[in-house]
Amino acid sequence: MRRGPKNLQISFSGNRLTHFGGVYLLYSFFKKIQIKSKFGKYIFFNQRNNQFSLSEELISLIYPIILGLGRIETSHLLKHNGVFQYLTGLPTYPNPTTLRRFLFRLAPTALIKLRGLHDRLLYAMTQFSENKNSITFDLDSTVLTLYGTQELARRGYNPHKPGRVSYHPILCFNGTNKDFWHGELRPGDTHTSTGVADIVEKIFSKCPDSVDIVKIRADRGFYDHEIIERIENKAQFIVGAKTTKPLKRKLPHLKYKKHTYGAESAEFYYQPHGWKKKYRFIAIRRELPKEQTPQLSLFTTSRYSYQAFVTNMKLTPLNCWKFYNKRAAVELIIKELKHDYTLAKIPTKHFQANESYFHILLFAYNLLNWFKRLCLPKEFQTLTLNTLRYRLLVIPGELVRTGNRPVLKLPTSFLYKDAFEYALKNINKVNLKF
Repeated sequence: MRRGPKNLQISFSGNRLTHFGGVYLLYSFFKKIQIKSKFGKYIFFNQRNNQFSLSEELISLIYPIILGLGRIETSHLLKHNGVFQYLTGLPTYPNPTTLRRFLFRLAPTALIKLRGLHDRLLYAMTQFSENKNSITFDLDSTVLTLYGTQELARRGYNPHKPGRVSYHPILCFNGTNKDFWHGELRPGDTHTSTGVADIVEKIFSKCPDSVDIVKIRADRGFYDHEIIERIENKAQFIVGAKTTKPLKRKLPHLKYKKHTYGAESAEFYYQPHGWKKKYRFIAIRRELPKEQTPQLSLFTTSRYSYQAFVTNMKLTPLNCWKFYNKRAAVELIIKELKHDYTLAKIPTKHFQANESYFHILLFAYNLLNWFKRLCLPKEFQTLTLNTLRYRLLVIPGELVRTGNRPVLKLPTSFLYKDAFEYALKNINKVNLKF
């Protein structure tokens, strides 16, 4: 058995080491798509502090989000990591107070420019879509529980922490490639469907000219006649229906068609109270096993659990239901945003600054999504950020000079060497024009 160290001396003199050797991949990708120069070109406002450019402060917020440093305070570790600064092209690293003040200054004048740049880059990415004629949008909302005193933090529906104040953002993702498409940060007492009709118009306005077919999937929080009326002539949709008393009375008496794996489907036309006309509804019911507790989103009558949806799609009821079920992926994305991208950790007490951080974080999410799709091997493209982080990004490295050239030494036994080299080759092939 190998002996442990004996007479070991400790020396704090390794000034060319870093935990983040893989960050060079991100730097190379950002440089290839010219993200730093685009920040400088499209986003600008007057700053009293000239130590850091606006581009450097934005980049300084994006890197710790992707690297998993959590709260802004934790990013001060990068201020003392010269190798990280060298690998990312930063002259030095701002302290947390500087970054918070930057978020607050960004909101009133430049946030709209940041969102505009994000949209331009999102539009440019459509050239890499497999199907340029069709796009599917998944709409969802979530609750961000708040601790402390934050502006516009209000009590609303909070299933995890009832009674606590929160924010209630709404998010829209491309259902095919999982790109973030549009979102808004809202006070916690905002109802899910409030303002969604106007948000849907903004979603449509971002669609490329090549898109002929738009499909929308949303849960029952978006079951509102104003939303349905706004989208029915512009998109195919399927939205979860709230099981009101009239609907509950109707569902058990429909004529259901049995399917091989236990589900039964039916369709009918129905005009809810206050709606202007009848719409096509589909119903799915499944027989409950004995002594099984049904899910809260369903209701039961006798031996069955029921779900209902309103749609204008021409698919069979069963295929409509299968298509709707694919939106479950958006819930996993939101879970990843909360835990891996720290969306749930609100950085300041000012709503406008928090809104800036919200959109920078979602920009970072898309940048990493595009990096995975354009540069990484296929088996790496479905990895969560947390897994990708500890396979390719957070790896030890040593910066040395050999033959008067800088060399980044990574571990000899690095398990994902092939993927790392594959990414470097593909980064050089990226040709993204926007």
